[in-house]
Amino acid sequence: MKKIMSLVAVTSLITLGANTVIAADKSRLETVKERGSLLCSGHNGSFLGFAEVDDKGKWKGVDVDLCRALAAGLFGKSEGHLEIVPISWAQRWPALQSGDIDVVIKVSGWTQSRDTELNLAFSRPYFIGAFQVMAKKSLGVTKVAELEGGAVCTSAGTSTERALASYLENHKIDAEIISFEKGDEVRTAYFADRCDGIVEWAPALAAVRVDAAKPDDHIILPDVLGLEGEGIVIPEGDPDWMDVQNWMLSSLWFAEQEGITSANIDTFKAEPPTTEIGKLLGVTPGYGSRLGLSDDWAYNMIKEVGNFAEIYDRNIGADSPYKLPRGINALYNDGGVFYPMTID
Repeated sequence: MKKIMSLVAVTSLITLGANTVIAADKSRLETVKERGSLLCSGHNGSFLGFAEVDDKGKWKGVDVDLCRALAAGLFGKSEGHLEIVPISWAQRWPALQSGDIDVVIKVSGWTQSRDTELNLAFSRPYFIGAFQVMAKKSLGVTKVAELEGGAVCTSAGTSTERALASYLENHKIDAEIISFEKGDEVRTAYFADRCDGIVEWAPALAAVRVDAAKPDDHIILPDVLGLEGEGIVIPEGDPDWMDVQNWMLSSLWFAEQEGITSANIDTFKAEPPTTEIGKLLGVTPGYGSRLGLSDDWAYNMIKEVGNFAEIYDRNIGADSPYKLPRGINALYNDGGVFYPMTID
């Protein structure tokens, strides 16, 4: 009996020690709040529509606006509290793990190896990256199947090439795949009429079309060859920091769903039409305090950057040079797959 009691005591001490270690680990949320600024990922160059620098040297794009929204939610405004850190694709994970950045908002695909081997945690996807085909409008095609007998250019050894090959095989479409090592070579071949279509990630296609001599001569076909969910990435094992990311996205979608914009948000706050909207905008307590934030954190985000539709449209959608249709990235009630979580 004494041996059993001793074993129980030792086990209890080990458990207590483990819990103490866990409790001692500070959430990145607390680190950011104490520092008074957010270190958010940028791009080492321009990733059109998501992270690019305008002619005045200011960052803009979908990802940059999400960084701004996060900083505004944390501190009331992003100005003076946000640093965009230029990093390459390969630098994302080391920079996050070392603390050089607090969060990766850089259209990063949620894959099994990243999830299980790199100790990364992904938020709900905020963008579904669709692989699509752009074709010359003069061909009169409206879908990939109508490229039967033609040729499609793509980048060699990429998930894009695999998606194209699989799609053609599964749909029994007899089209030639012409692969190139470099993206620039793919685009040059397409514009030189070596192929009838070009396959890339949809936002990249939108940028290629804008750069064409006559953008209206090219059409992005609606067929989706494959999808990749893009999420916000933080180090694994930090649920408080992850909660902030997920509820930031949900708040932006909820505002869009309810018609709350940066222009009319003060009207909604003055007289909230529903209990949920009152809580979202901080009129009713609880929406922020549960996360360790002020109750008006979502109001501050939407006031500064708008709802998700505003972010999308000005950076890559209808109000941008790229005019990329929202499609699958729209809310569920507009033909897309996204929806806000329940506010209670």
